[in-house]
Amino acid sequence: MPRELKLQASPEIAAHEQQLQKYVAQLLQVSVPEIQKVVVVKRSIDARQRAIKINLKVLVFFQGESVTSDAVSLPNYPNVQNAREVIVVGAGPAGLFAALQLIELGLKPIVIERGKDVRGRRRDLKAINRDHLVNEDSNYCFGEGGAGTYSDGKLYTRSKKRGDVNRILELLVGFGASPDILVDAHPHIGTNKLPQIIQDMREQIIASGGVVLFETRVADIMIKSQSVRGVITHDGKTIEAEHIILATGHSARDIFELLHRKQILIEAKPFALGVRAEHPQNLIDQIQYSCAQRGEYLPPAPYSIVKQVNGRGMYSFCMCPGGVIAPCATSPGEVVTNGWSPSKRDQATANSGIVVELKLEDFKPFQKFGPLAGMEFQKEIEQRAWHMAGKTQKVPAQRMVDFTQHKLSADIPKTSYVPGTTSVELGQVFPGFLTQIMRQGFAEFGKTMRGYMTNEAILHAPESRTSSPVRIPRDAETLQHVAIKGLYPCGEGAGYAGGIISAAIDGEWCARKIAALYA
Repeated sequence: MPRELKLQASPEIAAHEQQLQKYVAQLLQVSVPEIQKVVVVKRSIDARQRAIKINLKVLVFFQGESVTSDAVSLPNYPNVQNAREVIVVGAGPAGLFAALQLIELGLKPIVIERGKDVRGRRRDLKAINRDHLVNEDSNYCFGEGGAGTYSDGKLYTRSKKRGDVNRILELLVGFGASPDILVDAHPHIGTNKLPQIIQDMREQIIASGGVVLFETRVADIMIKSQSVRGVITHDGKTIEAEHIILATGHSARDIFELLHRKQILIEAKPFALGVRAEHPQNLIDQIQYSCAQRGEYLPPAPYSIVKQVNGRGMYSFCMCPGGVIAPCATSPGEVVTNGWSPSKRDQATANSGIVVELKLEDFKPFQKFGPLAGMEFQKEIEQRAWHMAGKTQKVPAQRMVDFTQHKLSADIPKTSYVPGTTSVELGQVFPGFLTQIMRQGFAEFGKTMRGYMTNEAILHAPESRTSSPVRIPRDAETLQHVAIKGLYPCGEGAGYAGGIISAAIDGEWCARKIAALYA
């Protein structure tokens, strides 16, 4: 039996297998040849002290012991071509994992995705970056893999009570992700690697007899006697099924409007909104690692910060070390920012959403829109930003210190946001209460992270798609809509997830509830 050991090591030792084996031998007071292999099970960084350490949990195999490895393999997916059909609306993490789980349980998914496949999406992403053209069905939010495909691919979640996080990670490894995601405390895949993984998942769905329809928008949901009967697509085709998993993501405004128009109960939901702040990555490294240069054995430093300002939470969101800021509008006439990192996180800048929690009372000026009030609040800010930045995909921007001092920045340096920026006093973009909180909050951030508050940091506005502005209520036990039988609100768009892992777990959960009806 291998010996489990928890230890701290220097970044250099942790990075080299032979040095780590020698170090473990010293800790165990045995000779190096007595140890056959050291396998790292968990890894995290401890940067609380000036001398940075790597926390490791390892398995130590001694000579003569059989070195075992928990090889990751995919489930044996059956062929479900002739099985009972379930409609899955949306091919983001919730939809894809729901589809795979349905297959595993002997049901046939029909995945309906309004956007294009991963290859087709690239042309539309190039168009929004270079030509400022927004395709409403194919962009950073819509298309195969959803918003996660061209994101950092962060896999950390606090939603561990909802389901088996490790199962989702192992499935991702089975489809091509690095096994490191099973080891790292805050794993990520990287935007350069996610597209192929997503494509392989889709090919598995099709190979198993499932159906994936791209560039197909759901225009209506057929309901009879308060039970779903199927959907009607934008081109008038009817697809029948008794169960629909609605996994459309947090930006599918037309679906929210459809449900409201059909008097299917939905609710306004609080979310968070703010800016995306970009710093030089080297500056964040200096702050977090307390050193002039991080060296080759430490990764680009992330940060996480939370403050209470005037009774509101203001916090970093979707922090991307060594990453870039991307244009994430889903309709012409609006601008939206988000961030991502490649797998190596090797870009020169770090960015993070810095957002303020909103309350339902903030949406009162839009109360005539009922449960869509939060969505209209969100939309107005995005459209105002579009107008102020020049009616292109350029975004309003301001240096951080200038923002806190109510000063228009004399110049904005080139940032990672490819469409470009326009110098704007960001207080004109946001409601007064939100501007006041952010100005005070950045001052508080600067007290916690010395050096964070600097005019080297550029604020891009807005960061507005943090989560869905709508919740689609469902029964806690059956996961079906509280009033419509067979409709399963799922994932981020329905208000039940907040990232790739939690969305995937929710998708699997909905699939299992449907399968249980036929067990």
